[in-house]
Amino acid sequence: MTDTANDRTGGTDITLGLDTFGDVTNDAEGRPLTHGQTIRRLVGEGVLADQVGLDHFAIGDQRYATLDGVSGGRAEVILGRGSSTESFPLFGYDLDDYEELFEEKLGLFAELLREKPVTWSGSTRAPLDGLAVYPRSESGSIPTWVGVGGSPQSVVRTARYGFSLMLAIIGGETARFAPFSQLFQRALEKFGRPPRPVGVHAPGHVAATDEQAVEEFLPAFEAVIREVSGQRGFSAPTRESLMRDVGPGGALHVGSPETVARKITATLKDLGATRFDLKYGMNGMSHDAVMTNIELFGTEVAPLVREMMEV
Repeated sequence: MTDTANDRTGGTDITLGLDTFGDVTNDAEGRPLTHGQTIRRLVGEGVLADQVGLDHFAIGDQRYATLDGVSGGRAEVILGRGSSTESFPLFGYDLDDYEELFEEKLGLFAELLREKPVTWSGSTRAPLDGLAVYPRSESGSIPTWVGVGGSPQSVVRTARYGFSLMLAIIGGETARFAPFSQLFQRALEKFGRPPRPVGVHAPGHVAATDEQAVEEFLPAFEAVIREVSGQRGFSAPTRESLMRDVGPGGALHVGSPETVARKITATLKDLGATRFDLKYGMNGMSHDAVMTNIELFGTEVAPLVREMMEV
């Protein structure tokens, strides 16, 4: 993820960006793109996000020190246990070790961030004995956030390591996350850590009108959530429940530039956050709709949010 904000370590300035998993979109005839085409278009999306003045453009799984060098020291990392369980057998891990794996790997990552030779041992991977990792970052340590989806223990752990907190909100009322922001600040103080910012990651889509945004985004989002619910055993959302999330206070930031800007402003104020990353794009959406979303978010939504936050 690259970051064009001036203050990368905290502060009160509002920063706004986009977040994507590089979802496969469709061409003009409605045919899914290849993975190679998707990657090449993803680069174009990042370029457009930078051109329209957004502070962040986040993508999944890169070699961050290399990206940091290529971007002139603008890379950041958001770590999380993830809501996808499919990766555990892929890497030979047991899902029952979920908590232990994240605790150990987060601790190892914290050691690696010092960019000094690391001596470390644990139960989930081979030990390190005075080993250094290269290339090193531009600034000496890559700014790091931890994504939290609903666990108070994860909030406290984030504070213990002195990382910034990213609230990952996928559905339901955003205001229910306000206690996590408060807990985070109390935990930082308890551990003797300096203040750290709180950010919000939530799905959404911007189009010319509310109706167009819903029409372009919701069918694709609903299809993905229904598929995932079948795989993981939770109840699939109804169109009615998804529309409640599109409405005021809900997690889906979908609509016209003014609608989305007002909702982001309310989310930031409710949660005491200074950063918002819009998770944009879903499998099956048109690439034109995705690019329009990026342009509108940068040229219309972001300026409106900054203006509204000053009121």
